[in-house]
Amino acid sequence: MSEAAVPSLRLPAVHALLGEAAGQALVLEYGHEQAVAALRVLLDELRTALRGGGAEDVSAAAILARLGERLAAANASRLRPVFNLTGTVLHTNLGRALLPDEAVQAVVDALRWPMNLEWDLETGKRGDRDSLVEEQLCALTGAEAVTVVNNNAAAVLLMLAALAPNREVIVSRGELVEIGGAFRIPDIMARAGATLREVGTTNRTHLKDYEEHAGADTAMLLKVHCSNYAITGFTKEVTVAELAPLARERDIPLAVDLGSGTLVDLERYGLPHETTVKETIAAGADLVTFSGDKLLGGPQCGIIAGRADLVAAIKKHPLKRALRVSKLTLAALEPVLNLYRAPDLLPQRLTTLRLLTRPAAEMRALADTLAAPLQDALGDGYSVVTAPMNSQIGSGALPVELLPSYGLAVRAQPGVRGNPLGLLERRLRALPHPVVGRIADDTLWLDLRCLQQDQLPIFVAQLPQLVENKTA
Repeated sequence: MSEAAVPSLRLPAVHALLGEAAGQALVLEYGHEQAVAALRVLLDELRTALRGGGAEDVSAAAILARLGERLAAANASRLRPVFNLTGTVLHTNLGRALLPDEAVQAVVDALRWPMNLEWDLETGKRGDRDSLVEEQLCALTGAEAVTVVNNNAAAVLLMLAALAPNREVIVSRGELVEIGGAFRIPDIMARAGATLREVGTTNRTHLKDYEEHAGADTAMLLKVHCSNYAITGFTKEVTVAELAPLARERDIPLAVDLGSGTLVDLERYGLPHETTVKETIAAGADLVTFSGDKLLGGPQCGIIAGRADLVAAIKKHPLKRALRVSKLTLAALEPVLNLYRAPDLLPQRLTTLRLLTRPAAEMRALADTLAAPLQDALGDGYSVVTAPMNSQIGSGALPVELLPSYGLAVRAQPGVRGNPLGLLERRLRALPHPVVGRIADDTLWLDLRCLQQDQLPIFVAQLPQLVENKTA
């Protein structure tokens, strides 16, 4: 059937549509090439639908409106800000630590300006990018030297590849961890070219287990932070302080994968104790690896701190260049480290610590404010009540410790068919600023620990859209 035989198939020409005022506006915003390509696809779809007997609005205004929606969707960022109401502060899937304003501004400046990333302004010669943060990190950790890579897994990989190729690394069986993303210590060792020597048992390892196996072929004694789990009951672990004399006697480096990156004693802020990097080095560790985006509260990176000779050897390995961080990471890390110069002000200035130490009364006040607007948006099919709940730090830091929190508990009314909580969870994720909670015990829990006061207007303003999306 020809288009001449069916008037409805005579769609406006591409040049005519883009000649319209609305079409010209789309070309200015998205470019001529992209607009033309998308418009041709849209016209082909409309033509196919009309041939099949479909009723389509083929006016220029309707076509250009659809084209605008399609171009906007194609160019929308897939990385979107969300409301983290899961109760996990350092949520790996949601980007872990939020950066303080000082770090955000530093990143903006680094994006807009050339920076002295590897340029010594005093000598006018090439410099070392690690020197931008080395002084602060050495002061905070007690290390002789540091180097920075793109995450803690990379730090462990680089350390092993540089110091233990084709040699044994001794690890307790109770510390052969797997963390999120299938990061396994045995696999990392294999990729680094090191040979794993397991000692002890899952629940009990003694100093004699290390003593019996530490020999001429041993390149390293490695202790690993037990991320995301804890072994309790009939257990025994050899501490860094207990291992250090053996490491010195046998002239074998003692390394610790600390993971969380705690730089201050959290107990002073009312939180459970987590071993700090400085405590670990003071106890006798020669090298410590840790994350920048966990309890340290900075950008994603991995830091290796310890003996100067070992760090120097690590920096000479070819993998160092492959794993190094960009100017954006260093721009964000330096101001975060500077906040630690005033530890008494840290709970107000470091975003991660502020969220972890947030008073329950403050979160309860938020819950009281939000309960009615959320109930109005959800209607009679759900009940919304304020409720105490427990947050967790996340990202393997203090995995069994809970923080008293407060938020909203949403339950489906009796008799509602299907999976109403699952439907509601999807509707919340479909909002312009998605809301992510957690479902447990037939309840959708919206923990308000990470909902900051200045975000409240945005959160409330979009709640009416839950009514419009009830079938989403």
